[in-house]
Amino acid sequence: MENDVRIPLIGETAPSFTAATTQGPINFPEDYKGKWVILFSHPADFTPVCTTEFMTFAKMEDEFKALNCELIGLSIDSHYSHIAWLRTIKEKVKFRDMENMEVKFPVIADLKMDVAKKFGMVMPEASDTQAVRAVFFIDPDSKIRALIYYPLSNGRNFHEIKRLLLAMQTSDKYKVATPADWEPGEEVIVPPPGSCGAAKERVETKDEDIRCVDWFLCFKKLK
Repeated sequence: MENDVRIPLIGETAPSFTAATTQGPINFPEDYKGKWVILFSHPADFTPVCTTEFMTFAKMEDEFKALNCELIGLSIDSHYSHIAWLRTIKEKVKFRDMENMEVKFPVIADLKMDVAKKFGMVMPEASDTQAVRAVFFIDPDSKIRALIYYPLSNGRNFHEIKRLLLAMQTSDKYKVATPADWEPGEEVIVPPPGSCGAAKERVETKDEDIRCVDWFLCFKKLK
C-alpha cells in the first residue's frame, strides 16, 4: 500500500503546499488566488528532454501570463541543483530557435517528494525516485480542471497545453463546449437542450447565429 499513488481528480480542490523554489518560497494556493496555474513535474535536472521542455516553457511564459496563468515547475532535486541547471540552460544550451533562455518561473525543490506525492507525480512502476511528466491545470478557484501525464521518455506538446487552457477559459466565459481539435476563432458547440420541447424549438427556430446539424449538435461563432 505504501507505493499506491493517489492522483487528484478533475473537479477536486488542488492539494495545498508550501515549498522552496528558485524564485523564493511559495504558499499554494494562497499566492495564486484569482489566477490559473499550470503545475508541471519533470524527472530530473540536467536531463535532455527536460532541458528542451524548460526552454519551451520559458519562451512561452509571457504568453501564459497574458492568459492570467502562472507556471510552476517541480522535480525531485535540490534547490542548488535547480539553480546550476537553469544557469547552464541560459549560458550554454541552444535548441531550435531558442538560446540564452532564462527560466523565470519558480521551480520547486522537492527532495522529500512532499508535493510530488500529493499530486501523484511519482509512479513506482516507472520510477520511484523521479517524477513523471505530469501537467495539472488549476483554475482561479484552486480546482483541478485538467491533467495530462507523459512518460519519462517523451516531451510534452506545448501547443496542446496552451490550446487546452484557451479552450477551458472559453468554455467558462461563454458557457459553451469546444469540438475536437478546436482552435481559437473556430466555431464552438452550444450546450444541447435538456428537454424534448427545447430540442424541437432548437431545430425549428431559425437563429442566424446558430448552425444545427441535428437537435443535439449545434455550433456557433463567438462574437
